[in-house]
Amino acid sequence: MTTWITICDTCKREDWDPVAQPDTDGELLANLIEPRAKIAKLQTRRTSCIMGCVRACNVVVQGQNKVNYVLGMFEPTVEDAQAIVDYATLHKNSDNGQVPYRQWPKGVKGHFTSRITPIPGNK
Repeated sequence: MTTWITICDTCKREDWDPVAQPDTDGELLANLIEPRAKIAKLQTRRTSCIMGCVRACNVVVQGQNKVNYVLGMFEPTVEDAQAIVDYATLHKNSDNGQVPYRQWPKGVKGHFTSRITPIPGNK
């Protein structure tokens, strides 16, 4: 079953300077996640605003009939992008979207914002 990484491309961290950095932090993070996700056979999509502005950069890891997770407070770095993809891969390989804490990549620990249970009867 497919796991998606939805990336907020309008996220701007508190110190974002549009003159020094024309692309938003979310766009930069998306640019780093997308090629890594493709290699991992994960789907990605961009959206404008996940409404977690105080926790920018935000992503959602989701799959049909699985528990979905919103994560934030990332930086647009290779390390953070890879941690997100590594976690999404574990999510994809799980039966219900839940990944035991001991398996979480270090780079996602402390970044979880919310957990969204699947819609009942959607199998």
